[in-house]
Amino acid sequence: MKKFFGAVVAIAICELAGGIGAIFTMPAVGGWYAGLVKPALNPPGWIFAPVWTTLFALMGVAAFLIFQKRIKNKAVKTALQIFVLQLALNVLWSILFFGLQKPLSAFIDIIALWLAIAWTILAFWKIYRPAAWLLVPYLLWVSFAAYLNYAIVILN
Repeated sequence: MKKFFGAVVAIAICELAGGIGAIFTMPAVGGWYAGLVKPALNPPGWIFAPVWTTLFALMGVAAFLIFQKRIKNKAVKTALQIFVLQLALNVLWSILFFGLQKPLSAFIDIIALWLAIAWTILAFWKIYRPAAWLLVPYLLWVSFAAYLNYAIVILN
């Protein structure tokens, strides 16, 4: 039961990060963002919420699995610190892109986010490979988001 609640807490923390990002995203979606020229591959708006909710849940499970390993050396602590860094960069992207309406600054952030996710995957891989695999869809989605962000910078 303790493990179940630990997993729930880890998922909730990640979903909370998504909720913070949504605070900045939601007001801009119908206004500023709607007026932007978007690339041809821009998905419909309804897809973002379920995708991000799923990705944040996967991130929470991955972080919980790593936390459970509690290796005596610094590997787990370092991996979780990197994880927190990428989570903060994720929230920052929403603030920059939607909150401050700065797509170029957000693009710089998303490159840092992509690198931090890749670093997290490598750190998790050394501890527990299934946890690392859980972050691969996140890295793929952020790769696509980086393309969308870049295209919006160029088109606008």
